Formats: sequence, structure tokens, C-alpha cells
Amino acid sequence: MNKQTKPRARDLGLPFTGRTGPLNAITDVEGIAVGFQTIREETPRPGRKLPVRTGVTAILPHSDSEIPVPVYAGVHRFNGNGEMTGTHWIEDGGTFLGPVMITNTHGVGITHHATIRWMLERYASTYDIGDFLWLMPVIAETYDGVLSDINGMPVTEADARAALENLSRGPVSEGNCGGGTGMITYGFKGGTGTSSRILTYAGKDYTVGTLVQANHGQRDWLTVCGVPVGKHLQDNTPQSQLKERGSIIVVIATDLPLAPHQLKRLARRAAIGIGRNGTPGGNNSGDIFLAFSTANPQPMAHRAPEMLSLEILNDLHLDAAYMAAVDSVEEAVVNAMLAAEDSGGTPHDRFRIDALPHDALLSVLRHHGLLGV
Repeated sequence: MNKQTKPRARDLGLPFTGRTGPLNAITDVEGIAVGFQTIREETPRPGRKLPVRTGVTAILPHSDSEIPVPVYAGVHRFNGNGEMTGTHWIEDGGTFLGPVMITNTHGVGITHHATIRWMLERYASTYDIGDFLWLMPVIAETYDGVLSDINGMPVTEADARAALENLSRGPVSEGNCGGGTGMITYGFKGGTGTSSRILTYAGKDYTVGTLVQANHGQRDWLTVCGVPVGKHLQDNTPQSQLKERGSIIVVIATDLPLAPHQLKRLARRAAIGIGRNGTPGGNNSGDIFLAFSTANPQPMAHRAPEMLSLEILNDLHLDAAYMAAVDSVEEAVVNAMLAAEDSGGTPHDRFRIDALPHDALLSVLRHHGLLGV
């Protein structure tokens, strides 16, 4: 993974609430691995007019398992101008199998194809000719056509496989990396962000971890820790005048033992998390959220017994998990913006998209009494 070079929200003293895991990342959930393939080409490819700034992000539950392990899951479509494959079966069956992949809008098909091939090869002993199994991985997208030649369809099968081959359970890169490479958030450079929260139930610690691909909002909506930062950072640059035209994918992972109906409700809370940063879920935005649990690992259905035994959290105690999801989503979006680097502005570009300036952000927060002088 790319080395993190810029301070994150908590490094800057932003007063986000809740206890984080040691990495403050989705990989704080045991067994979760994240990988990136980042494509940056500042000169257009032959016959094309725009540079390429795109990539693929991979998230794999039970990454240390030599056989595929289904996970219980739930999805929520807050605003549907986007794509996440496999969601019909998650709605009906309550599970998915394999990696979650995030790329750009026109890269969904090739990423889906590559992920199936990767699974067939990784789990070759599982998918023998007698199984007659089908695979339906989860592939999600946001639009990077402002900063990248999306119509040139630069994402390849090799790129998707590279993200899967780069899987790591350590710190997670943020900003201009993987599928988030060409993304814009509230008129500033956006991209990949992550955060986590630790909860205690019945004397045991559990983790809720979030990863976002943030590409949504417009400048005047931006709110950070309750402060209307975007209204203070308006200027006459074209990027500050951009209207809502992107999306956000939110992936929430947990080791809490939750059933599919509970995970669907957990996914729904991501809308409150992104709302804290100011977005109303604009018409042009695909705001699509996935939540899954690594608890209750089961064999694939064709190899499982007729009766399954599950441990699940009492619904009456879900509120703390809901708050953890909301808090971690809110912080992950800000982390994405703080880690991002300026992009565009070459003779081949239509726009230059600057990163959120840390000094200006902190000045606004101090002005509102949120930080010390």
C-alpha cells in the first residue's frame, strides 16, 4: 500500500468521538484485508485527450482462509444513481461470497470478470466440476470522469487482479489511491478514506470498520465536525463551483454477530454519517452502502448441514453499533479529503482539483471555537 504522508483528522486534533481501533481503519476488523491498484498517467494515451487517474480497491473478508467463506450482509440504497453488483442476492439471501471491489463507473464489467477469474483460481479446489456453483462478487463504482479518461476504459483485468494481489491487513492508504484516485469530494480532491470504532458487549470488544470511496457533494455543503466549512472556503475557482455530480460507496465491516436484517439497518445508518458532512444525497449521486459481519462463519450452503446455529446481538442493544457506524463514516470521509493530493491542472485537463487545505480548515474550526487557539 502507499505510504500515508499527510496527517489524518485525529492527527490534526479534530474532535471526532468514539474509541478507534489501533489502525483507525477497516482492517481493525480481524481478517479484513484491503488492496489497491492505482493508475496515474498525466499524459493522455495515444489517440485520447485526457490523462488517466483511476484504479481499483479490493476488500476481502476472511482473507486468511484457503476456502471461500460466505458473510452475512445487508445493503441500503440512499440514492440510486450508481451501481453495486450482487445486491439483489444480498437482499434475498442475506450473504455474499468473495471480495468487495470498488472502481470507476465504466470499470465495473471488467472488474467483475477479473474477480470471478481470481476466485476460480484462488479457490480451485473448491470449485470442482461436480459443484455447479456460480459466483456473484460485489463490485461498486463512482464516477471519475472529471479527472480521468473514463471513456477510454483504462481499467483492465490485470489492474483488478493487481488490487487483489496487493491485499494487506495493515494500515490502509487514503486519498488518491485505488478506485479513489480520480474522485472529488465537496469540490476538493477526495477518494479513499477509512476509520473504525471499538464497542464492548458482554465484556468483549468488537470492531466496526468503515471504508469509503468518496466522490460526492459540492463546496457550499461541506460540514466538518458540525462547522459549515464549505461556506467559508468559497472562492472563484471552477472547482468550487462544481455542482453535485458524483457518488459515494460506503463499506461497513464488523465482527459483531449480526443477522442480515440487522446489517441492513446498520448499512442504512451510513446515510446519517455522510449527512453529517453536509450532503443531502443529491440527485446525481449514487449513495450505496454495504454492511457485513465476519462473525458466524459458515460453510458454503451446499456443504452446510440442514440446520445452522447462529449467535446474534439482541436488537435492543444495536444503538451503540449504529452510532459507531455513523461516527466512523463521518470520519472516514474527512480522512479521505485530508489525505488527498491536488490533481489535474495540466494542459490536457478541464479542471484542477485542489486538496482541502489543512491550514484553512483548522482556521475555520478555530474561528468557530472548535479547536484551541
